Amino acid sequence: MQGSRYLPGGEGVNIPLLRRAGVRLLHAPAISLAARHRYTDTTNGFRACSARFLRDERVAPFRDVFSGYELHYYLAIRAARLGFKVVEVPVRREYPGRGPTPSKISLFRGSATVLQALAAACLGRFDP
Repeated sequence: MQGSRYLPGGEGVNIPLLRRAGVRLLHAPAISLAARHRYTDTTNGFRACSARFLRDERVAPFRDVFSGYELHYYLAIRAARLGFKVVEVPVRREYPGRGPTPSKISLFRGSATVLQALAAACLGRFDP
């Protein structure tokens, strides 16, 4: 299960323009293409996976290769590719109207790290 601000009933309030564009124009299309399943919001923190999926030997999520955001991207791709049921549900995410955007991702270094992890996951580099 993956949360989406962009489904009917979902809502994104005060999402920074660069973040919105990155998700809608790059991140979600790249993961959707790699997964062969359409996702609308691949960076939303609301997600859940079944124990059966996580224990599947074709998934093998408990490896040292996952140190950052790679696991999130890998699981979204792998679940769909292996034929597990994948569902997006509407969620609401609100950023503050004023002040700095709360984020662990810095504009340059953090964005580069995210893009590297995205490319590796989409190219199947984390497949067991």
